[in-house]
Formats: sequence, structure tokens, C-alpha cells
Amino acid sequence: MGPMPQVAAPPESREQLCTAAGTVEVYRSCADIEPELWEACYGGHAADGRYYRIVEECLGDQFAFRYLVMRNGSQAALQPALVVDQDGAAGLPRWGRRLVALARKVFPRLLRLRLLMVGCAAGEGHPGSLERWALEALHGALPAVARSVGAPIIVLKDIPAEYRHAITPVFERDYRRVPGLPAAVLDLADYSSFEDYLQNRVGKSFRKNLRRKFRKLAAAPEITMEVIADAGPLVDELFPLYWQTFQRAELEFEILNREFFDRLGRDMPDKTRFFIWRQQGRIIAFNVCLVHDGVMYDLDLGMDYSVALNLHMYFVTWRDIVQWSIEQGLRMYHAGPLNYDPKLHLKLELAPQDLYARHVNGWLNPLFKLAMGFMHPVRHNPLIAKFENAREL
Repeated sequence: MGPMPQVAAPPESREQLCTAAGTVEVYRSCADIEPELWEACYGGHAADGRYYRIVEECLGDQFAFRYLVMRNGSQAALQPALVVDQDGAAGLPRWGRRLVALARKVFPRLLRLRLLMVGCAAGEGHPGSLERWALEALHGALPAVARSVGAPIIVLKDIPAEYRHAITPVFERDYRRVPGLPAAVLDLADYSSFEDYLQNRVGKSFRKNLRRKFRKLAAAPEITMEVIADAGPLVDELFPLYWQTFQRAELEFEILNREFFDRLGRDMPDKTRFFIWRQQGRIIAFNVCLVHDGVMYDLDLGMDYSVALNLHMYFVTWRDIVQWSIEQGLRMYHAGPLNYDPKLHLKLELAPQDLYARHVNGWLNPLFKLAMGFMHPVRHNPLIAKFENAREL
């Protein structure tokens, strides 16, 4: 990221804080921030300013949003954040979650934590600037912002590891860095087709298993795929499939809704791609993705589980998206966290994401940092350790 452009300060802000590195203005709506600053800080990401606005306006019943604008003279930088009541037991192993569930019959608020999260409610947490002054201003302002929203804990959420070199020197004293649930990626540049990838990347046993699954589909009614940017007219058919998939997930953060899927294609048609699979005219699966700078970002999947398992739709959707991406000349496939078992067998690599966390109480913070080493979810997921590059976490 280069230097931030000179941007005129707005006449008013909701709240203004002073830090040693500059002033920080705190807004409650992304619409209050000048478009030039959104473009300067997030125009180079798949989740640009339009995406943050969609998230805020569609998921506002789940989170309270805050936007921190750091200013130092003519320089400006932006950092989105959100306030959320998080289940602190989510990072525990299954037996630990069961114990907490029993204890909550007596202590209902046990390990239910109000957090100030720095990042995106529905995606990775890219910093708006890597300049030292901006990170130091953010670091200086976060405790005051957390206290103002009644959040005793601050978390920098799902920060891609590529930013460690800039973030760690500023935050390492007060924050504990632990691995967040990693994304997963596949480099597509070395493959001419899905079959080429299958032959040269996937292990022999799993490759035979996949081909056997695909051969069985030849006896079933044909499955067709279409790719569209705006799925608004189909949202009422797509959302129930998303909801089926969501309810089967063991761990989720945000809950998407019909409006989110409608707005994504309508407001971001240049980046949004809906992959839709039909059988005998009925939609049985869909993926919603963002395409940006040669990368396919797989956001969410929905399937009709009355047929999906018998038709092996997870692998059908994977095959077709990889093939389409290669045909379009894309260089990388990027999938979000969770569902690690098939990703392991499909030989994806982990894309490490970090959590930086602290307690705003200086006396409690050392104990909290120690506890974070035991509570983060990666520690209790044995599948993650089996990936070839797991040590990078």
C-alpha cells in the first residue's frame, strides 16, 4: 500500500480521539466517510467500500459498526470495526463446550463476551493502511473506543499473515497474537484444466474416489451449471439452500440473509459471480464468489441436502468452479475457513490468518493473553495440523 492521498477532513465526526500518532474520528456508518478514502484504503481489495456498505446495511441487526478514520496532517487512513457479543466457548474443544453449556444453566452469561472487533463482519480483516503512524494511531485509540461501547476485549479479526511484518511491531506488547481459523488456497497457474489438477496434485486414492463419484452421476439426470452476476430474481430459491448449509455448520460467525445476496450482485456486478447448479430445472446448489485481481474468492455455498449428499454436490461444485476459473485465466482459488477435511484431501494450502487480542484492563490483560493460548479454535482442530504448511500458522 502506498501513501494515503490528501483528503479534506469532514466538518463533523461522531467522536474524536487524540493519540500520539494523530487524531482518530469514530463514525457509525460507512456512508459518512468520504468515498475517496474508501477507494484509497480498500479499492485494491475484493471486499471494497461497496462490500462494507452491503454488510453494514444487511447485517446491522447482528453487529454495531464503527469506522475509525486516522488523520495526521494531510494524511488519512480508514479502519472498519464492529461490536459483537461473542460466545467465548466457541474456541474450546467439544467437551469444553459441553461443560460450558451445563454451567450456563446456572450462570447464563458465562464466557459470553462483548468484543470490539477490528476487521470485516463477513470476510478477512484487511488493514486500511500499513503505514506506521496509522497503525500507531489505531493502537492508541482502540482502548477508548472499546470502553465507549462497553467492550472489555479488543480483537483484530482474521488478519492475513502477510501483514504480520507491519502489525506485530505495533501491537505485540499489549496484544496476544494467536492463529485464527485459516483460509485455504489453490494455485491455479500450473494447471491447464481440472483433470490436469486432479492428475498432478491430488493423491491417487482420493483421485480414484472422486472419479468414481463423478462416474456415478452419469446415471442421474443431468446437472447443469450457469454463472451470473446478479441473482436477485433467484434469491427466494437460493436462500433456503444457504440456510440448510448454515444449519449444518459447527461454527459460524455471521448469518447472511436474502438482502445480502440480492445486494451483492446488484451493487457489485463487476466482481460478483453466482454459480448455480440445476437438475431437471430445479436449483440444487449455488456458490457466491467475488472475482478480483485474478483470484476467485469463494464466499458461501448453499445446497439442497435432500439430493446433495447422494449427488456429491460439494465435489461437483468444486470441480466446476476450478474448471471455470482456469478457463477464465484466474491464477488463484481462495476459500474461506472451516470444512477442512475435503480441502485437506484436495491438497489446498492453508492461508494463515491471525487474531490479535487484549483486555482493556491493564491488570487483567496478562491473564487474558495467557488464556488466549488455550481458547483459540485452531488449537482444538486436529485436521488443520495435517496440512503441509500448518507450521506457518
